[in-house]
Amino acid sequence: MPVQQLKEFLDQAGVEYMCLTHPPAFTAQELARHVKIAGERVVKTVILELDGKMAMLVLPATWRIHWERLSRALDTDFVDLADEQEFQDRFPECEVGAMPPFGSLFGMTVYCAEGLTEQPELAFAAGSHTESVHMKTADFLNLVKPVVLSQGFVKPGARRPAWLVKGRRRPEDLGQDDGPRLAGY
Repeated sequence: MPVQQLKEFLDQAGVEYMCLTHPPAFTAQELARHVKIAGERVVKTVILELDGKMAMLVLPATWRIHWERLSRALDTDFVDLADEQEFQDRFPECEVGAMPPFGSLFGMTVYCAEGLTEQPELAFAAGSHTESVHMKTADFLNLVKPVVLSQGFVKPGARRPAWLVKGRRRPEDLGQDDGPRLAGY
């Protein structure tokens, strides 16, 4: 979706927004630096494969996905990062990695990290690595109607569990012998 089509969609919806041109930003955190706003207000758009279907996940630029927790939050056994080759055709005229977070325009369910809903305004790639759209979060939520998730993410500054620290053992490994084990048992 080129920027012009996105503008037309937003104009038809009657929402206020601002478009900015900036140096190329290939990640949401680069976009935040270029437009000089907090990473919590910049949308990172991730395409997922969820039980064999494509879905869109939007989260703050500074957050990471915790795959196991996300799988539990979505109540599924299979959630994975979609292969760019598989979804590239779903976003005609968009640069790969610059898809705007409007899944309904592309036939995808949108899942949204609760942290984004707490921001007054959002910025996101507008189909290009050099153009972004900035709008009120309330307008974004009204247009997209995402499924809001409170779990499945790692926020910046989150401490790693002690068992991930080098040389430490996982809690479930403590107190057990070092004999052979079957995964999940």
